[in-house]
Amino acid sequence: MADLPARVLFGAAYYHEYEPAYDPARRPDERLKTDLDLMAGARFTVIRVGESVWSTWEPDNGRFDLDWLQPVLDGAHERGISVILGTPTYAVPPWLARLYPEITGETATGRRIGWGARQEADFTHPAFRFHAERVIRAITARYAGHPAVIGFQVDNEPGLHLLHNRGVFQRFVDHLRERYGDVETLNREWGLVYWSHRLSTWADLWTPDGNAQPQYDLAWRRFQAEQVTEFIGWQAGIVREYARPGQFVTTCISYTRQGVQDDRLAERLDVAAGNPYYDMQDGLALPDRTPGEHEQRWKTTGVWAMYRTADWMFASRQAPFLVTETNAGSIGFAWDNRPAYDGQWRQAAWAHVARGARMIEYWQWQTLRFGAETYWGGVLPHSGLPGRTYAELARLGAEFETAGALVAGLAPEADLTLVYSTPSKWLMQGHPPLATAGGDPDPASYHRIFDPFYRGAFDAGRQVRIVHDGQLHRMTAEEAARRHPVLVAAALYVADDATVDWLAAYAHAGGHLVLGPRTGYADHEARARHEPAPARLTGAAGVRYDEFSNLTHDLPVRAAPGGGLDGGLDGGLGGGLAGTPGGRLELPDGATATHWIDGLTVVDADVLATYDHPHFGRWPAVTTRRHGAGRVTCVGTVPGRVLARALAGWLAPAPVSGWRDLPASVTATTGTSPDGRRVHVVHNWSWEPARAEVPADLADVLDGTPLPAGTALDLGPWDVRVLVTTTALR
Repeated sequence: MADLPARVLFGAAYYHEYEPAYDPARRPDERLKTDLDLMAGARFTVIRVGESVWSTWEPDNGRFDLDWLQPVLDGAHERGISVILGTPTYAVPPWLARLYPEITGETATGRRIGWGARQEADFTHPAFRFHAERVIRAITARYAGHPAVIGFQVDNEPGLHLLHNRGVFQRFVDHLRERYGDVETLNREWGLVYWSHRLSTWADLWTPDGNAQPQYDLAWRRFQAEQVTEFIGWQAGIVREYARPGQFVTTCISYTRQGVQDDRLAERLDVAAGNPYYDMQDGLALPDRTPGEHEQRWKTTGVWAMYRTADWMFASRQAPFLVTETNAGSIGFAWDNRPAYDGQWRQAAWAHVARGARMIEYWQWQTLRFGAETYWGGVLPHSGLPGRTYAELARLGAEFETAGALVAGLAPEADLTLVYSTPSKWLMQGHPPLATAGGDPDPASYHRIFDPFYRGAFDAGRQVRIVHDGQLHRMTAEEAARRHPVLVAAALYVADDATVDWLAAYAHAGGHLVLGPRTGYADHEARARHEPAPARLTGAAGVRYDEFSNLTHDLPVRAAPGGGLDGGLDGGLGGGLAGTPGGRLELPDGATATHWIDGLTVVDADVLATYDHPHFGRWPAVTTRRHGAGRVTCVGTVPGRVLARALAGWLAPAPVSGWRDLPASVTATTGTSPDGRRVHVVHNWSWEPARAEVPADLADVLDGTPLPAGTALDLGPWDVRVLVTTTALR
């Protein structure tokens, strides 16, 4: 981690350079002073500047204007406000597009992106790289030494497009030649005998536009993400030539961008950073009022999905992260105006801090009067006068100041860990196993399998960690069993032999491995395996299958009579681990299977749940089996909300937070402070007041009130309380 201040950084993106453009009668220096004074009054400690205006930094080819930012940095430094300086490479100036039309990006071969938005360029093109490097060096050389600058953001939300430019495709061919050596190896690995796609020379490789071969699709998506990672790493390397010791380099990740593999990208950075946008107002209500399934895209709907994004951000580096953009006012466009209810800004910010955020930064300071994002609300409205949003955030800034170092860099606790597989997501986007309600292939299939397991844990009051499949091998199986006593691998479709074998070793070492649909079915090239499914895990799981089916409607799921457990689960995992399941799986009415069924055949396992159906009832819905010092549980379907919640409660019967019997609108999350104390963040996501019983001797972080174990904790509407243990854990 870079040398970050010992408190949660708090602020907004600030574009003072926009001010003179829309009101030339006002003196921009007076507005700058007003803005910075208001920021200081709201306890802002950081602003992000400069990343959106290449044409301001370099108005014409080779003519730089760098001095305009100096008053902003000087004024921020005078008020104790730190600065993150951005490189402007995602917003190409018109003169560059005019001089080099060949840098225009293509979203299909020969189909050029129109100019007038952002990220229209082929960032791999040598002409683009020449000019990008020149402006990066000019800016960083000018301002890296300024005392206000604590770090750099290179580019902005990379990976928007998959580039099909000729040069990109030729580099893809070179990449394949380097990886596979010769076309005969590629023919064999990709199965190009199918439909007569065998290559006789590398020149035979077709462009991806009409491709229907999954092995090609996966290789193309991996290559695209590698281009983004290389580009960001290239910029980071240039910036580090000028950066002072302790200054960090990051980029802000939009986690659903199609060209991003966040764990690989974050390896090139000093700290992960991202932009978690979310629906406010009733989108943050509990119980969740969202009807049916809702695809989560660049913004999320539901408290559970906001937490999932935060846990995803922590997973990028398995370390605390920065929030570089999030909701200040309404997010989106002119037709979608839903600013937060009072209290919701505090709730969302503290939720992110509870899951490891070291910075909360809003986009942006003042709502724009022009441009595509005119109705994307900032801290200040169009008038520039402080209003309700400013007052709410000023309260939050004071709270972060009071909490100080205690909450800066919390290590979030978890009851369950979910394995995330970006390659499996890519493959399922092109070749979905699930269909939409209308019967069309659903490119959101990966998350429609993964998300129910996360949401079930959230609904059960359990906390989740996410770990990327590529990060598993950083741990020994024994270490993982200690750190992640319950590991859920659902939709892990693309997995090499070493990863599948690691999962079996994890369970043998004492972990509780939970296998969901599609896991291990294909190898690293997305080829269906020859072995019975779940491949290489049938012995550990005690089940096998070779038949599976989509479901056109939900099926009832019932608990197996008597649970069918192998002599009881006590001691099955030994030592009272957090992952020890809670005896018989109890299923309330309403438990269902959705979307998919694996036809599990029991070889040597205990049946925990079955389908209530004349055909599918021949197969179990959930099985479990001891394996070495641990256990393997197979879930043969995508669990509906009731079933998913029951499974999470069974997998982790004693929530690590210690909070029990919470009202339906209340959540409690816990993490460990850098000083070893345990922090509890308790929310009430509702208009109705709520009450919860304090599980241990705690104190209120913000007002110091002692709260002995058993105390009734009162929560107002849309309220959040931050509590801390009175002694350190170590």
